[in-house]
Amino acid sequence: MPSRDGPATHRIARAGVSSYPRSVARSNDEVAALLAEYADLISITGGDAFKARVYEKAARSVGGHPADVSALDAKGLREIPNVGASIAEKILEYVRTGRVSAVEELRAKIPAGVRRLTRIPTLGPKKAWVLYEELGISSVEELAEAIRDQRLRDLKGFGPRTEENILHGIELLRSSSDRVLLDVAAGLAEDVLAALSQVPGCLRSAYAGSLRRMRETVGDIDVLTAAVDPEPLMAAFTELPDVTEVVAHGRKKSTVRTTKGLSVDLRVVPPDAWGAALQYFTGAKAHNIRTREIAVHQKLRLSEYGLFDAETGEKIVSKTEEEVYARLGLPWIPPTLREDRGEIEAGLRGELPDLVEESRIRGDLHTHTDLTDGLAPLEEMVAAAARRGYAYYAVTDHGPALAMQRMTDERMLAQRAQVRALDGVYGRRGRRRSGGGMRLLHGVELNIGPDGSVDWPEDFLAGFDLCVASVHSHFNQSHREQTRRLVRACENPYVNIIGHPTTRIIGRRPALDADWDEVFAACARTGTALEINARPDRLDLRDEDILRARRHGVKFAVDSDAHAVIHLAAMRYGVGTAQRGWLTGDDVINTWPEARLRRFLRKGRTRRGAGRPAA
Repeated sequence: MPSRDGPATHRIARAGVSSYPRSVARSNDEVAALLAEYADLISITGGDAFKARVYEKAARSVGGHPADVSALDAKGLREIPNVGASIAEKILEYVRTGRVSAVEELRAKIPAGVRRLTRIPTLGPKKAWVLYEELGISSVEELAEAIRDQRLRDLKGFGPRTEENILHGIELLRSSSDRVLLDVAAGLAEDVLAALSQVPGCLRSAYAGSLRRMRETVGDIDVLTAAVDPEPLMAAFTELPDVTEVVAHGRKKSTVRTTKGLSVDLRVVPPDAWGAALQYFTGAKAHNIRTREIAVHQKLRLSEYGLFDAETGEKIVSKTEEEVYARLGLPWIPPTLREDRGEIEAGLRGELPDLVEESRIRGDLHTHTDLTDGLAPLEEMVAAAARRGYAYYAVTDHGPALAMQRMTDERMLAQRAQVRALDGVYGRRGRRRSGGGMRLLHGVELNIGPDGSVDWPEDFLAGFDLCVASVHSHFNQSHREQTRRLVRACENPYVNIIGHPTTRIIGRRPALDADWDEVFAACARTGTALEINARPDRLDLRDEDILRARRHGVKFAVDSDAHAVIHLAAMRYGVGTAQRGWLTGDDVINTWPEARLRRFLRKGRTRRGAGRPAA
C-alpha cells in the first residue's frame, strides 16, 4: 500500500544534480503508438490489410517488451516478437531522428482531421476514409453536423443505428480529449518527483489531485514539494526534459506543459505546512467544501497552509494530514475516497472501510501467454509473477471461440501439463526451487457468445481450476439481449469470474447496454465474481459500478489481464479502482488464502453434480 503521503512520496534531503539534460530517448509506448498509427494510416489509404495487421501486432509487441527499445540495435529489435527487419529499421529511424519518413509520407496524403476521425470510438479507418471521399468530411465537427442533417444514411454501411453509435463515440472522444490515462499521468508524475527529490533542499515531494485519488483519467498533475528555499526547485522544474513550455514561473508555484500534452503544476510549501497542503490539494472540490464547512462550524479556517482559529488567526495544526482530519473530528480519509460520496459521514460514524491494499493481493487470476495473444512464454510469465511475491497465479489463455487464437483441446491440455509441472517450482524471488513455491492454477478466458454460451461443454470445463468468461464481440445487442447474455454466463456452474464486465475501453469504446443491477444480482446469487480489470485503458468495472455491485453482495477479482511481463505491474491501478469502489480485502477473492479461494472457485458444481473435479 502506498504511504499516506501518496504512492510516490519522497522524503529525501541530499545533494544531487541541479540541472537535467534534455533527452531524446523514445519510450516503448511512444514507439508502439507510432507503429499503431502507421497501421491505421495503411488502412485509411486502402493499403494492404495484411501489412496493417503486421504493424498492429508489432505495436503490441513493442508496447509489452520489457527492455527499452531505444537502447536496442537492429539485431535486438528483431528479437522482439512480430518485429522484422523493415519495422526494426523504422524504429531505429524514429529513435535517431524523431520521425519516420514512411509515416510522414502517408500522413501527408490524409488531412489531419480525417486522422482525428479514426479516434472516434465505433468509427474505423475505412469508414473515416469513405466519409472523406464521399462527403468531404474532414473534421469531427463536420461529421457531427452531417449526422444531424442525416447525410450519412445514403452511404453503404451507414444507417440510423450507425449514426447513433458515432454520435456517442464523438461524445466519448470530446470528454477524454484533454485527459490522459492513469498510467501515463503516474509515469510522468513519478519522473518529475524522482528528479525534484534530488534537488538540494527538497525535504518532501508528492503528487496530489485526481492522480493521488486514482481517477481513471487525469487532466493535469499537481506536484507538491516541501522546502525552505523554493527557488532551486522552481529552476530545476522548469528545465526538466519533458517540458515543452513554461506557462508560468513564480517563486512558490510554476506551471509547465509537457511532451505528453499534460500540464504540471508545482507548488512549494513550508515544511510545517506539508499536511495541510497535501490535504487541500488532494480532495475533489466537493470533498474540500465539506471539510471547510466542518471547519467553519468549529470557528476554524482551513487552507493549504493549515487549520487556523478563525478569530485570532492562530495556527492550530498543519504538519500532517492526520492532524488536520483529527482536529476536524474525522479519521484520516484515504485519498481514493475523497470524492464526497459518503466518506465524511462514514468517517464521523467511525465506519470507513479498511480498504484493500496491493500488498494484500495474493495472486493474479487473469493472465495470458504466447499460446494465444500474449507476448511471453508460460515459464517467463510464471517466474515474473513469483518475483512479485504471489502465493498463487492463474494462467488463462483464450478458448477456441475466438478463432484467431487457434486454440484446440489438444493445445490447451498440453499447456495444462506444463502448468502442473511448474506448480510450486518458483519461489518468491522468481527462482526455481524443489517445491513449496507459488501455486499455479490452470484456467481459461472463455468467450461469452451472443446467447450467453461459452466455448467448451461442461465436461471439458470441469478440468480447469477456474474459468474467466468475457464478452469480445456483438457489442451492439439490445439492452435485454445483453442482460440475458451476461446472466446466462453467470449461471454456468463453471464460470467463476466475468472478465472486463462492461467491455468499455476508456475514450474508445462505450460500456455494454445492459441492466447492470440484474447482472449484479445474478453474480451474487450464483457466486460469480466480477473482475476489476487493471489495464489502464479498461479499469472495468469502473468505481461507480463497483459501488452498485457491492450493494448486491458481489465478490470481485482484481486482475492485470497481463499479456506481457510488464503488464503484471498494472495491478496497482486495479487496486486503486477497487479502493475508489470502497472495497475491503474480504470483497476481493484474490486477497484470500488459497484454500478459501479454491472453495469459492468450486461454485455450485458439486451440488449440481455437473462435470468431474478439476485435475
